[in-house]
Amino acid sequence: MRTRALQRVLLLGLLALLAAPGPGAALRGSGTRVGKGRGMRHQYKSRLPVLLHNKDPATSQYYEHRDGARIVKSSHFELDYMLGRKITFFCMAKGFPRPEITWFKDGIELYYHKFFQVHEWPIGNDTIKSKMEIDPTTQKDSGFYECQANNQYAVDSRGFRTDYDTPL
Repeated sequence: MRTRALQRVLLLGLLALLAAPGPGAALRGSGTRVGKGRGMRHQYKSRLPVLLHNKDPATSQYYEHRDGARIVKSSHFELDYMLGRKITFFCMAKGFPRPEITWFKDGIELYYHKFFQVHEWPIGNDTIKSKMEIDPTTQKDSGFYECQANNQYAVDSRGFRTDYDTPL
């Protein structure tokens, strides 16, 4: 009886992973768009994240290392922006040695261009603040952004969804 219940839970977890849009979205939570048409505000309904437990002790030791990189503060998950204005995302990570923060858009690492800037502030030996700005924004800037903190012990990431808002 207990085995059958465990199989059912595992099957539901697998189905949730397969239904999630994009790589890693089941771990972060994902959203579905509500509303359509020109001039309507886009809203996202977030689902709770699916928590996966590590079966392998080595994996568990890596991701739960006390000195591992972990994001302790970050921007809100969803952001609507006005075209031509600035959008800003923020991440603060801790770990020893101090983590590095990398920014991604739709799964692709962001590199410098004239409308995109990253500012970083190291704090002590174990903390870093990072702010990513896009100014001015265009329609192409809507999508899924992610900040990833990593050091030799662990990797942690946070995602942010953006869409432009058209004035009525």
